[in-house]
Parts: sequence; C-alpha cells; structure tokens
Amino acid sequence: MEFDLRKCARDTDGATGGGWRRRPEPGAARYGELCEPYAPSFILFGTFEVFMDIKLSDHFTFGRLIRFTLPSIGMMVFTSIYSVVDGIFVSNFVGKTAFAGVNLIFPVIMMLSSVGFMIGTGGTALVARFLGEGDKKRANETFSLLVYFLIGLGVVISVVAMIFMRKIASALGAQGQLLENAILYGRILCGTLTLFMLQTSFQTFLIAAELPTMGLVLTVSAGVTNMVLDALFVAVFKWGLAGAAAATCVSQAVGGLVPLVYFLSPNKSVLRIGKAKWNGVILFKTFTNGSSELLSNIAMSVVGILYNLQLIKFAGEDGVAAYGCLMYVGFIFGAVFLGWGIGTSPIVSYHYGAENQVELHNLYKKNLIAMGVFGLAMFVSAELLSVPFSRLFTGYDADLFALTKRAFHLFSFSFLLMGFNMFGSSFFTALNNGFVSALISFMRTLVFQILCVLVLPLLWGIDGIWLSGIAYEILSAVVVAVCLVKFKKQYGY
Repeated sequence: MEFDLRKCARDTDGATGGGWRRRPEPGAARYGELCEPYAPSFILFGTFEVFMDIKLSDHFTFGRLIRFTLPSIGMMVFTSIYSVVDGIFVSNFVGKTAFAGVNLIFPVIMMLSSVGFMIGTGGTALVARFLGEGDKKRANETFSLLVYFLIGLGVVISVVAMIFMRKIASALGAQGQLLENAILYGRILCGTLTLFMLQTSFQTFLIAAELPTMGLVLTVSAGVTNMVLDALFVAVFKWGLAGAAAATCVSQAVGGLVPLVYFLSPNKSVLRIGKAKWNGVILFKTFTNGSSELLSNIAMSVVGILYNLQLIKFAGEDGVAAYGCLMYVGFIFGAVFLGWGIGTSPIVSYHYGAENQVELHNLYKKNLIAMGVFGLAMFVSAELLSVPFSRLFTGYDADLFALTKRAFHLFSFSFLLMGFNMFGSSFFTALNNGFVSALISFMRTLVFQILCVLVLPLLWGIDGIWLSGIAYEILSAVVVAVCLVKFKKQYGY
C-alpha cells in the first residue's frame, strides 16, 4: 500500500524525550496504514550524541534544521579534506613544484566530477518531489535510472580524460617538471573518477532517502582513509605525488562503492536501486534542475584555471602555490554553506511537492538568517586562522608564507556573502526552477568572477586577484536578491 506523508500530522511525544511521532489527521487512515513508522537513530559527532529522529515532512525549527543538515555539512567538509590533506603532504614532503602541479590540474578533475554533483542535486530534487507527492514507485525508478546513467557516463569521461591528460596540462601552461607532475596526478585520479562521481551524487540522494547519518559516516570513513593513507604513502613509504593520488583514489572508492552496494541490496530506506527504463524527460529535467550546480562547478574550475594563469603572470610558481592554499581552505569553508544547501534542499523540494507554503516560508526565512550568521562566523574564523593556515602549507618558505598570509586576509571578506549567494542557487534548484538557479550560478561563478579577476589586477596588481572574491560576491548578491523578490509570490515562500 502506498502512503502519503502529506496527510500525516505531527505531534511531540513526551515519552520519547521530545522526539517526534506521527498521528493521522481526523478522517485519515489508521497510523499504521497511513504513515511510515519512525526508526530513531543516533550518531556520534565529536563528543556530542545527536538525535536524528527527523523526517522531510516535519516542521523545522532552527534546532531541527541544524541537526538535519549537520551530517551533510560533515559530508561536504570531509570531502573537501581529501584535496586539502593531499596538498599538505605534497607541499611539505614532496615540494612546492609538485604542489603547484596538483593545484594546476585539480580544477580539471573537479570540472569532470561535477557531472556527478549535477545528477545528484538535480535528481534529488525530482526524487524528493515524487516522495512528497506520495509516488514512491516513480521515485525509485527515477533514482535507479540516474545511478545507471551516471556510471556509464563516468566511465566514458574517465577514459577520454586519461588519454588527453597531457594535452590538457600543456594547454594550462605547464612545462618541464610541473607538466609531468600535473599529468601523473591527473591520470591516477581519473582511475577512480566514476566512483568519485557516485560519491558526490549519493551525498544528496542519501538525504532524500532520509539517511543523512549514513552519508556522514561514509564520508568521515573515506576522509579518515585518505588522511591515514596520505601519511603512510607519502610520509612513511616516500611514494611522493603518486602516493598522495593513490590515497585519494582509495578514499573515493570507499565513498562511492559502499552506498552503491547498500542501495543495490534490500534495505530499510525509502529508496533502492532496481529496474529502470530509459526516460529522456526525466534525464532532461535532472540536467536542467542540476544545471546550476554543474555550471557552478565548471565555472569554478575555469575560474581556477584563470586564477592560475594570472598568478603565473604576476607572481610565478609561488603565486600558484599560494592560491592553492587559499583554494583548499576556501573548499572547507565553502563546504559548510554547500552542505547546508544539500541538507535543506530536499526539505524544500518535499514541501514544494506537498504544496505546503507555510513551511516553505518558514524554511526560506530560517535559511536567510542562518546564512547571515554563518557568513559572519566564517569571515571572523578566516581572519583569525590566516596565519596558522598559511604556516601549515607554506611554513618552510618565508616569501611564500608572506604571500599566502596576505592572500588570506584579503580573500576572507568573500565569506560574508558566499553563503547567501549559494543559498539562492540551491533554493531555486529545490523549487525545480533550474533556469533561475543556473542564471544565478552562471553570473556568480563565471561572468562576475572572470570580470573581477581580469580587471582588478590591472588596478591593484596581485592584491586585486585576492580582492576579486568579495567583489564578485557583492555583484552576485544583487542578482540573488532580485530573483528572491521576483519569485516570492509565485512559489509562496
């Protein structure tokens, strides 16, 4: 029997210590027939035990939003740590030329892997909407089709990228040992690129499956695997750059294969990979829904390449290395905003499908407040930690350390508005408005960034490169604000 979560009322249950249970509305079927029973679970995050008895159909307070999004934030932070840990070990144990090689080719790898993020975010918006409409069968068929399609596409992309890696690295301006380092690192990572795509897609699908805790555990496990193997392969076995790449590959295998096996097997979640038939409409809708995330990731990679070209011009190899440090820390800080968006988007999609405008307004308001608070906290943290972060990556070189510290101080202002702009894009993706979401991402991550990174250095030299961060965030915030106001009546948030 199919159940409709929209017909379930919610109530607090004092007997469960403030947990939530569901009871049928007057005239509805019995609880056992209508509503999916709760399966409370517990996770250990640091030294705090977090109660995760939360469903997409619930009313969300700030506390419940934080508890629900904490696993997805943790997932994104630990995913970001993969590259950060590689950078730390490569920079300190292999040298700044190898470090620059990693930074040069890494944007290309992220650009290729963004296909997984597009299918994950775009597909999750559809799957969560179908669940909100009570159509569990259609949700599972869509989920299965997207996973199969991603695996096939990922293999093709990996093979092509591996074959053309030398030409790609050469086109980025790499020569000599820098070129060889970039090729080596890039080709090794292409070996598990499909698994990395699956990992990024499952990060959002696990939220729709109401398994955020599992997503966190998997990502933490993969992150710890990467850290341990980096220390072993690079610091102990002295395998150099190849060792760092191999450590990342193993960790991506953990993050991609485990959830794949879980969803292929009988499980207790609302989603399972099963039979699927070709549906071009579903794929097209997934691509349009997730196009903003795809454009955002591709644009970030293109802009990263442009940054490297500008830095080679203004500061040489040291400039590329300094930007690498900035990029790594920016990944971690930005992962908090991204994780929040991944965690809240399925909730928004669910209540959009359920036509619950009251809860949509509640989520909209709380998201705006949260992004303002998080943005201020990120800015203060970046300013306070600029010296320790710079020393961690470049403490062995005084000139590079000074350049990196200066970059952190100037670039940290961008965190004030970053969360607000990322929320704008993810919010419209959740509302199944891929066009507006893509427009925001396109303007923010491509048009405004390219404009700023090309123009500002002409005015302030290398400082203009670091200040371009806050400049493009200000321009993007204007676009986001206009879109939120324009579509407020249409969606009722």
